[in-house]
Amino acid sequence: MQDGLKLAFGTLTAIPVPAPARIDRRVAGQAMTLAPLTQIPLAGLLLLWGWAVREAPVPPLAAASLTLVLITLATRGMHLDGLADTADGLSASYDRAKALDVMRRGNIGPSGVAAVTLVLLVDAGALASLLTTGSGVLLVALSLLASRHLLAWACSTVVPSARREGLGATVAGTVQPSVAGLVFVLLLGLSGLVTQWSGQGWWTGPVVVVGAAVGGVAVVHRATRRLGGITGDVLGAVIEVSLAVALTTSAVLLSVNP
Repeated sequence: MQDGLKLAFGTLTAIPVPAPARIDRRVAGQAMTLAPLTQIPLAGLLLLWGWAVREAPVPPLAAASLTLVLITLATRGMHLDGLADTADGLSASYDRAKALDVMRRGNIGPSGVAAVTLVLLVDAGALASLLTTGSGVLLVALSLLASRHLLAWACSTVVPSARREGLGATVAGTVQPSVAGLVFVLLLGLSGLVTQWSGQGWWTGPVVVVGAAVGGVAVVHRATRRLGGITGDVLGAVIEVSLAVALTTSAVLLSVNP
């Protein structure tokens, strides 16, 4: 389990951690299952940042932009890079081999630029409203945790790898659906307790988690149909899309039930 945590933090964050003693498919599966835990330090910083924004006060759009800078630095921008490469690959050709070749090159094209720009615009718009209240900041933290949990679904045994090498091949098929389902249920329960405590309806948190799941599963489904499975880039796209959906869902719920 310690190796799984080290691999999760080392892969998904900019936090310096010791290298795992070993890396195999078992450890990879643990890392993908424990991925939400890697966002707890960032979630804590966001809670403090949200308090500072409300006390200063900081203009909502400026606060949202700085929040995205913080999130990007905390992950070294790796997930945004994966989103860009995935968008370029999916738009490059209906031929699987050509699409994967475009993704492997890593040169960002028009589709990648558009995907990253649009996702960040959606994130900023949602954050601008969420950061104005304490309950909104809690929903932001919950969205982070939920988006990382989608890695377990993307790496479940029912989803193949699109390549025989690379990060995707290492983690693909390493998580049992029953394990991913159990963590999902626990996350639903935790989210309900958190939002009930914050003064929102208990159902608010679970709806946000489900929203993240819908976004992430949609990306996995599309990648599997077009590419034959997942890659490391697809995992980055799963995180970014599910986060954007979760933040948007949070903003809508907050506007309906302030």
